[in-house]
Amino acid sequence: MVATVTSLHSPNEELERMHSLFKQQQQAFRNNPMPSADERIADLKRLKAAILKYQDELAAAVNQDFSCRSTDETMIAEIMTSVEGINYACKRLRGWMKPSKRHVSMLFAPSHNHVMYQPLGVIGIMVPWNYPIQLALLPLMTALAAGNRAMIKMSEFTPVTNKVLKKLLAEVFNENQVALIEGEVEVSSAFAEIPWDHLVFTGSTAVGRIVMSAAAKNLTPVTLELGGKSPAIIAPGASMKDAVERICFGKSLNAGQTCIAPDYVLLPAGKEQEFIDTYQATFARMYPTIRDNNDYTAVVNERQHQRLQAWVADAKEKGAKITVVNPANEDFSGTRKMPLHLVENGTAEMKVLQEELFGPVMPVVPYRSLDDAIDYVNDRDRPLALYFFSYDKTQQKKVLERTHAGGVTINDTLMHIAQDDMPFGGVGPSGMGHYHGKEGFIALSKAKAVHRKGRFNSGQFIYPPYGGAIQGLIRKLFIR
Repeated sequence: MVATVTSLHSPNEELERMHSLFKQQQQAFRNNPMPSADERIADLKRLKAAILKYQDELAAAVNQDFSCRSTDETMIAEIMTSVEGINYACKRLRGWMKPSKRHVSMLFAPSHNHVMYQPLGVIGIMVPWNYPIQLALLPLMTALAAGNRAMIKMSEFTPVTNKVLKKLLAEVFNENQVALIEGEVEVSSAFAEIPWDHLVFTGSTAVGRIVMSAAAKNLTPVTLELGGKSPAIIAPGASMKDAVERICFGKSLNAGQTCIAPDYVLLPAGKEQEFIDTYQATFARMYPTIRDNNDYTAVVNERQHQRLQAWVADAKEKGAKITVVNPANEDFSGTRKMPLHLVENGTAEMKVLQEELFGPVMPVVPYRSLDDAIDYVNDRDRPLALYFFSYDKTQQKKVLERTHAGGVTINDTLMHIAQDDMPFGGVGPSGMGHYHGKEGFIALSKAKAVHRKGRFNSGQFIYPPYGGAIQGLIRKLFIR
């Protein structure tokens, strides 16, 4: 068991430290503004080695912060994902760094065009509590691959994990390259207002608006990974067994405290009871018990637990039918374990259909036709993820072309985020920008256009005085 520890710095001391470190990192970047591929790969490999060294301690720390967090879930969703991301970047980084040759019009010949990918400088990374390891290390890995330095602001709700990560990073990097910051709202607000060369924030849409407003004061470019109500659509004629099994896994992972968890289910009218019965049986196979089952994660803190309970009560008071998926009929008093609550007969006045749920609550919404399901999704904010269950490629094409979402997995849930060669990011209220893979490298680099000429200057033919024969010929050739 990892011991509970508190911050070594008062809020004012942490604020002073944060601003001092930012200046140190700026100066260190100026001293080495273009790290070589060898330097970057060495940094990534050292980071990977440290993750592997501390993996058990990290899993134990997250378990303590949550009161119960499945070690296997931490290994799959946080440790493995981070290590695989580093492996992928190390294999492809030299190719990403190569200047990209671009076409030169005959009008400007002889000359050469290329785009070079230059590190931006110092990157700020704001980390939420739900996946504190992955959502700190993947943006950090991307920042380092792009040749930047980084400062990471951790959530105050994961203090034990923060201490282990801080120790891990201190073994690998000097703080003028990578630094970890702790603190509550005051520190977070000040962190967002620093004039970063780029700011990566993962969290709620509401806080994302505040972060973007703070960043705008310095015209700081942002990558916002937010969330929203990600739908799971079960098509007419789809396999209920297949759909439910995959939705159950995606919703149960981390007890639904995942930004891309299925938030609600759209299914053909009349199939509600079949869905619920299948879900009950499927969940019972995965989690025969919940209360003392280390495979099933608890809600992270009492504040979040009370929020979820209040939203379920609000739905029930307003006429919803609630089905509690509790295979062993256990009593959860005295714990933050919460079984899944399936909500039927939901209305727009209920919180469960207004807000991102971020926990084990899932509305079941019937539709009359697939077009109606698409309209239901399109009438709402564009989500971070969308899941569609159908083996019919015509139906798949229809949903892909007529809806917007940050990412889509067809016939499964969550898995698009684990694809190293694809970008991850939201759209509209669910976020902006990307990280992961090549798109992440590009996002945290400046794609700098370079036009190079030699001794001969073709541009002299358009110099004044105007009205010459060559200028007339150029206009005839190129203005048409």
